Amino acid sequence: MKKWLSLLLAAALTVSLSVPAFAAVEVEDPSYYTRFQGQGKSINVHNWGEYIADGSDGFINVIQEFEQLTGIKVNYTTFSTNEEVYARLRNGSASYDILIPSDYMIARMIREGMLEKLDFANLPSYKNIDESFHNPTFDPTNEYSVPYTWGTVVVIYNQTMVDEEDLGSWDLLWNQKYLGEILMFANPRDDFGIALKRLGYPMNPENKQQLSEALESLKEQKMLVQAYVMDEIFDKMIGGEAAIAPYYAGDALTMMADNEDLGCFVPEEGTNRFVDAVVIPTCSREKECAEMFINFLLEPEVAASNIEYIGYSSPNTAALAILPEEVTSNPVAYPPEEVIAKTEFWMDLSTEMNLAVDQAWTELLSSDEQYSRWLIPMMMLAAIAASIGINLSRAYRRRRDRGFSGNYKRNT
Repeated sequence: MKKWLSLLLAAALTVSLSVPAFAAVEVEDPSYYTRFQGQGKSINVHNWGEYIADGSDGFINVIQEFEQLTGIKVNYTTFSTNEEVYARLRNGSASYDILIPSDYMIARMIREGMLEKLDFANLPSYKNIDESFHNPTFDPTNEYSVPYTWGTVVVIYNQTMVDEEDLGSWDLLWNQKYLGEILMFANPRDDFGIALKRLGYPMNPENKQQLSEALESLKEQKMLVQAYVMDEIFDKMIGGEAAIAPYYAGDALTMMADNEDLGCFVPEEGTNRFVDAVVIPTCSREKECAEMFINFLLEPEVAASNIEYIGYSSPNTAALAILPEEVTSNPVAYPPEEVIAKTEFWMDLSTEMNLAVDQAWTELLSSDEQYSRWLIPMMMLAAIAASIGINLSRAYRRRRDRGFSGNYKRNT
């Protein structure tokens, strides 16, 4: 996490101005990274926003270090949702050498022939990945992906705006008390998964009836929702513009570090546990260079700096060994077993169910139920009018009880 800055990295800021502003990364085999030097190679890396250490706050500038070490130019761009990057690959609007999508989307990309098999001979640092992350459900043959981070979805809330007795359940996101103060994901799998879990169903819909019930639940909620967001959540929650939002635990830690009023919890019904992994799409033109970039991400010092910067959880045992204890012992990033036992991974849905989810998402976004900033003032005026009406009614009853002579009659 950005605020968890180790003393070693902080000390790097005190170096002489004659030394580059970034520290040289220690790698296991420097000669491994030199074979493309001077060849003018470049790779296109497409990643989530705020999802790689960029040299700020004293952390390693991962891309700059890789470029200096290898001579390979990195063209770096970002995306906001798995569906966004899938659509770009599907319509061929862009060419990438590296992607870092989530588990269920990786499974879909494998099924649809969008990914290259990796040459693990070019990934000597893969030995650092914990065995529990080998052969995951989304890549059962362990041929297409390398785990980058993992985590859970939590509910973030502002402790000055949310009553403690309302915490604990997904129901908080449907609590009418917080009209206009609730944010939701701007992607279908997370939102429908939350609604399904709240209804007592698996987060991966088993049939269209479950999906239909989740859609109706999200429609009912929509009037309470201020906005559907992804990266915009940082400004809104840190700045106190909203009170409640479901989001990824690693980002929750970053927001909580920037605003001490924020807290988070794992809903009692259970939640999603995810893995984001590095893959190479079939449109890649520089597969070996891309594999070199993946291996660099697996180097212990690089992986540790990334995890401290991002705030997510690491599948890299060598990185965990050098991370500060305050990072590795944090229960938000590394939940206890009783929490893990209640989590679910996203699964790759059938083509038919994926289409149904996409259609339901479109229907939700186009439905009439919508929070408006005008709604609260209107509701306040309605409440004032109702209060005046009630008081006038009570006054009328009091006058009537007293009679036309004005004498007050006490009921006995």
